[in-house]
Amino acid sequence: MAAFRAHSPDYTLFIVTGILVLVGIFMIASASPIIGETRFGEVYFFLKNQLLGAGIGAVAFLAGWRIPFAFWKRMAPLILITSLFLMALVFIPGIGLELKGAARWIELGPITVQPSEIMKLAFVVYIAAWLEAKQKDVKKFSTGFLPFLILLSIVSLLFILQPDIGTLGVLTITATLLFFAGGGKLAQIGILCLIGIVGLWMIVLLQPYRLDRIAVFLKPTQDIQGIGYQLNQSLIAIGSGGFWGKGFGMSQQKFFYLPEPTGDSIFAVFGEEFGFIGSTILIILFLVFSWRGIRIANRAPNLFGSYLAVGITLLIVIQAFINMAAISGLVPLTGLPLSFISYGSSALVTNLAAVGILMNISKYTRT
Repeated sequence: MAAFRAHSPDYTLFIVTGILVLVGIFMIASASPIIGETRFGEVYFFLKNQLLGAGIGAVAFLAGWRIPFAFWKRMAPLILITSLFLMALVFIPGIGLELKGAARWIELGPITVQPSEIMKLAFVVYIAAWLEAKQKDVKKFSTGFLPFLILLSIVSLLFILQPDIGTLGVLTITATLLFFAGGGKLAQIGILCLIGIVGLWMIVLLQPYRLDRIAVFLKPTQDIQGIGYQLNQSLIAIGSGGFWGKGFGMSQQKFFYLPEPTGDSIFAVFGEEFGFIGSTILIILFLVFSWRGIRIANRAPNLFGSYLAVGITLLIVIQAFINMAAISGLVPLTGLPLSFISYGSSALVTNLAAVGILMNISKYTRT
């Protein structure tokens, strides 16, 4: 038991996370002034809100760090139910906020919350607890695969109705890999992948604009002033950054060329300002984050801690790499923000809370 006594947490993970958050704040400071003034009449609108999110996120991080991770196992059902309730609130007039045809936010007085970010973490917490409890039954169809599929389907429906397919994709990939890590059979994973492909195809049929993203991915030069505009402007930004970049604050594409330069396009602004070398360093930071997260999972004192560490690590890293790959033209555009970097207080607070939980798990890893 001595090996499981509390010891120093993983400060490498702490430092990497801190660097990523600081990079995000500086990139918001660089990318947001012109659109802040244009949209809201306030140059520092985005930076101010991101700093507020970082402050609240720091409190959430410290809470996650200090609360024993076993607490989340006991609270998993309540957390999931609460998250489902918040997801449902986005569809209620007067509470839910719809922007650009998507109902993804709820207004709580002066505060706007994106429940899907909370749901991602809540779902991982619940699945980690469920996998530990069902350890011997995961391989069975009736007690393992079927309950997992039903729960994932319920959550997926809420994401589809919003719609928020990009976030659903990250959650589905993470949950599937976590299910496999918990003892799921390869055949079951194959069935999940097949269901996912069929589901995606149905979504494309119901929302044909998503087919445009696939078409642009296959042929980037297609309709560069229309459906291919964002990808081509992103590639121009990244390409013009060269090896060393133009320097902090010197991006030209952020001036009304890149759609949402503070959102899913922020990696293009980063690439233009810091070039190939800066982008490589950013990728390395996320790889180090992955390494430390998986290391914590491998040394966790119990299965719940291990599954939870894997799930949190995958949630953050998968989203980051999908974003960078999409903006670089390596996968179809998804609209996903870049973890820790893109503008969004809900995502930043939730991610920092999740890393805080990882830090707590790291305090009890096997030595």
